Amino acid sequence: MPGLAPGIFVSYVHDILIGSGCMSLPSHIGVAIIGAGAAGLGAAQALQGSGLSALVLEARDRIGGRAQTVSLPNDVIFDVGCGWLHSADKNLFVPIAETLGFAINRNRPPWQQQTFDAGFPLADREAFLAELNDFFERVDDDAKDNPDRPASDLLTPGNRWNAQIDAVSTYINGCELDQASIHDLAAYEDTEINWRVEKGYGALIAAYGASCNIALGTQVTLIDHSGPRLTLHTSRGTLTADQVIVSVSTNLLAQEKIRFTPALPDKVNAAAGLPLGLADKVMLALGVPGDLPADGNLRGRSGMAKTGAYHLRPQGMACIEGYFGGTYARELEDAGDGALAQAAIDEIAGLLGNDYRKKLTPLASSRWAHDDFARGSYSHALPGHADDRAILAAPVDGRLFFAGEATSPNFFSTAHGALESGFRAAKEILAHRAR
Repeated sequence: MPGLAPGIFVSYVHDILIGSGCMSLPSHIGVAIIGAGAAGLGAAQALQGSGLSALVLEARDRIGGRAQTVSLPNDVIFDVGCGWLHSADKNLFVPIAETLGFAINRNRPPWQQQTFDAGFPLADREAFLAELNDFFERVDDDAKDNPDRPASDLLTPGNRWNAQIDAVSTYINGCELDQASIHDLAAYEDTEINWRVEKGYGALIAAYGASCNIALGTQVTLIDHSGPRLTLHTSRGTLTADQVIVSVSTNLLAQEKIRFTPALPDKVNAAAGLPLGLADKVMLALGVPGDLPADGNLRGRSGMAKTGAYHLRPQGMACIEGYFGGTYARELEDAGDGALAQAAIDEIAGLLGNDYRKKLTPLASSRWAHDDFARGSYSHALPGHADDRAILAAPVDGRLFFAGEATSPNFFSTAHGALESGFRAAKEILAHRAR
């Protein structure tokens, strides 16, 4: 299953209207939407009731894109992809969850806590957090009046916390600071209110898309926009459309896994300037839950960028959720199945004691760099490429429209940013047709 280590089963089953191999594709559709992630589903929902026929074409055998919830033994819920309702006071998935009957856990995340000293005493933690906050203030100030440049330029030379700040970047950007645009970081909007969907963000997004017209197992490889109608070449044949919304990952566009005729070099170049970074997670069963407090936090090695961060018993579950990002996550993925879990167990045992090797059992892990339909986790702008988000989002000839988290000006890298981009693309189609 893409994005997952072997042996995992999906907790939400979607009854699809046009399943892979179950029914032929229509010969023509009004609006073809490529990708059944949050952006594509948002576009499909926004077009319902408009009088336009719309069909979502999804390469995977499931909906949700980079959102996926799996159910693990001992009632452990694992969001393999997005797991937090970021900026929850502005996140449109919050009212959607309430409408669909999904309970929301409004406890704030423990990210700035450290449940055990474990080589990171309170005085050091306070010094680190102060330097981290100063760094992001420097980013915001620098972006106001200066040309774009790598965020690593704003690290204080010789500061003892630089490696740890770089580790934080790998979690939030999926990359180290030398690959992150200062202008892009400053543009991101974060209200610092973060909640969780109790039964999983991926499950919520799958339920949200349940009423949409979707064709699974349908990989689009070419969009020919040379004629009066758009022709889409897919793994299940061809169909034509009046308009198309493209909502796939930037890595797929940059690598031209979907090609355009005539070519669209501006889109390919913009996608290349907005690559997907990598943020992976691993879930470890905790044999003696009472040994650790619920919703605790543990940071890894403070002097290294290649380190994990650990959520202890998230939502009270009998597990530890580990986070790895950037170059380190890629190295662990490339090392093969089990490498993420082993790295987490080794680090936790080093922090809390060797007895934890016997108390922790690998349950599941993500492998987003090896997911053929993502090739990464979420986008970041390379230095000098913050403006590529607007370039990627711009429509072409009133017939090709683009959505996805990478096209969001302020909520990129999030599911709600993707959702809003889908709404925006649908509105662009309706506005064009109203002319």
